[in-house]
Amino acid sequence: MSEKVNNMVNTWRQRMYVIIFESDTKVGRLFDIVLIGCILASVIVIMLDSVEPVHARFGELFWRVEWGFTILFTIEYVLRLICIGRPMKYALSFFGIVDLLAVLPTYISLLVVGNHYLVVIRILRVLRIVQYVGEANVLLRAMRASRRKIEVFLFCVITLVVILGSLMYIVEGHVPDSRFSSIPRSIYWAIVTLSTVGYGDLSPVTPWGHTLSSLVMIICYSIITIPTNIVTAELSRTSRQESALACPDCGRQGLDKDADHCKFCGGELDGDIIN
Repeated sequence: MSEKVNNMVNTWRQRMYVIIFESDTKVGRLFDIVLIGCILASVIVIMLDSVEPVHARFGELFWRVEWGFTILFTIEYVLRLICIGRPMKYALSFFGIVDLLAVLPTYISLLVVGNHYLVVIRILRVLRIVQYVGEANVLLRAMRASRRKIEVFLFCVITLVVILGSLMYIVEGHVPDSRFSSIPRSIYWAIVTLSTVGYGDLSPVTPWGHTLSSLVMIICYSIITIPTNIVTAELSRTSRQESALACPDCGRQGLDKDADHCKFCGGELDGDIIN
């Protein structure tokens, strides 16, 4: 009898796992669509509730609706922990933490008034819709693989803006009533100009200042696409190597297509999951 109960429980957990974690199944896709619809609806409710005239008229209704969504998301979070092979591994993952933060503010608002507006953080859960098309974790891993190259790029950019800002201070700093009153302020100008934001609160007035500004603008066009190219190259390489299906133990996606074990938690993989 006990073995029969255990088999029933395991079957139930496997079915729940397919529904909640496997986006490639029909029922999994439907679950994701309904979940994302609820997430967006709950965020819209919170945003409308922050509008004073709307809150005055519908505040009580919004409060009830928000608690309904919170209870729904709490049940979903508990089910995720129950049907996953390693609950703590999932709970400490990025999406596990986001799932928890999606419900905590409403409960904390019972003690701290106004804290429930923090539930807008649950908009992060919409990233699951990207998992639905199998790209979220691929993109994250491509960015992680590009980290060192991007760090070198950022160091070069910082060096460049320090030099350009210092040069602009030398050129414009001696002008009467100049707004380039210090090197840090001139570096701020270099950052704004190099990023093509161009607030216009600082602008050179001398011919040499204009020449340096033109040089900075030309430089920005040559370097602004570098991070995109770095990530794109890694994204292409990663997408060829990884599968979009999830590990049954930790729930992480992006498993290597020819892997026998999960590279995140070490759990054994069924060949049918990857292939």
